[in-house]
Amino acid sequence: MGTSSEEAVAGLAGIRVDHRFKGLPPDAEGLTVGELAAQRRSLFTGGFTTPVLALSAERVEHNLALLETYTTRHGLAFAPHGKTSMAPQLFERQLAHGAWGITAAVPHQVRVYRAYGIARIFLANEVVDAAALRWISAELDADPGFRFVCYVDSVRGVELMDEALRAAGARRPVEVVVELGAGEGARTGARTEEECERVAAAVAATGTLRLTGVAGYEGEVPEADGERVRAYLRRLVALAAALDAAGRFADAGDVVISAGGSAWFDAVADVFAEIPELSAPVVKLLRSGAYVSHDDGHYREATPFNRVPEEGALEPAFRLWAQVVSRPTERQAFVNAGKRDAAYDLDLPEAQVVRDGRTGEVRPAAGVSVVKLSDQHGWIATEPGADLEVGDWVGMGLSHPCTSFDKWQLIPLVTADGTVTDLVRTFF
Repeated sequence: MGTSSEEAVAGLAGIRVDHRFKGLPPDAEGLTVGELAAQRRSLFTGGFTTPVLALSAERVEHNLALLETYTTRHGLAFAPHGKTSMAPQLFERQLAHGAWGITAAVPHQVRVYRAYGIARIFLANEVVDAAALRWISAELDADPGFRFVCYVDSVRGVELMDEALRAAGARRPVEVVVELGAGEGARTGARTEEECERVAAAVAATGTLRLTGVAGYEGEVPEADGERVRAYLRRLVALAAALDAAGRFADAGDVVISAGGSAWFDAVADVFAEIPELSAPVVKLLRSGAYVSHDDGHYREATPFNRVPEEGALEPAFRLWAQVVSRPTERQAFVNAGKRDAAYDLDLPEAQVVRDGRTGEVRPAAGVSVVKLSDQHGWIATEPGADLEVGDWVGMGLSHPCTSFDKWQLIPLVTADGTVTDLVRTFF
């Protein structure tokens, strides 16, 4: 059974700083995270080594507050996808900013969440692993305050879940939502409403599962645009209404209708505002997770706030700092950060600023761009006259938060003046 969130997260301050965590000051060896944070060292002059990933304290707080305001304004419950960061300190702050719970993708993530006291977990995936289901059942039986919901999308999946839970002697039913696929060629999810009804009927025939609602992921809509995404979301809402009319949610205390990645949550808000009254209260559950750090690539272009600017604007919170270690030609330089350090699955890092290695002055990275990554080197192209030399630090924006967080286990939280105020522990 999980412990309290506050107590468990507070315990992270007791982690010892050592060789396991890249970028941290060698002379901090043996200090606890709490002791290092209390020293308020400078990221640039306090002994941190390059490469080092920094998370902006001010921008994280801005993004947390913005989504809290947004979801409140639109009447949405919020279970941000924790797989983006896998950082309990950020989970705690999301919950403090009004989150209903935290979303997971796989059972291992649920185990991490429970270790840090998360009481409501929405697993946006199917679970047919008997060992995982035994553990989930034991958590539910041991903690009456724990709520867990996951996907089902096939009759066979329902059979496997039922078999595993009966073998485990489950006393509490596992809540499930039927996943409606976003179309042919999309990811998981039953492809038709008729198949969803067959899955719902299979759930009703078990004593180990309870149908709680419906869910889907609009980011998988083929050739997604506003019209296609809204059409899919209206199918999802209509499915919920049809299942409710058929009495499929008779045993549910509320009806969960969930969608929402980080690219189309404006469409989710629009369509979920149209949900009719059902036989039980509706939880309109948004799952967007990338907003915490946002990014300087994929989500900068795709954020719904670009389409609806009056809602506000998210701010990219990551900056990867690397040092120029080689300047072999006038048109080329190399920094000491590569694929091991920077997200690169969607876009290359974006050179934004240069911190002068002699004076500490920070200037725009004019004429400087990242063109390739090796394992531990970033290839820099420089235009004629670009001011860059060996020893300078290059600050880079990153694309795709999910693959930025997973490369760093302890990330300095840094204020605008470079002061490290905390270190964020991740669990990938």
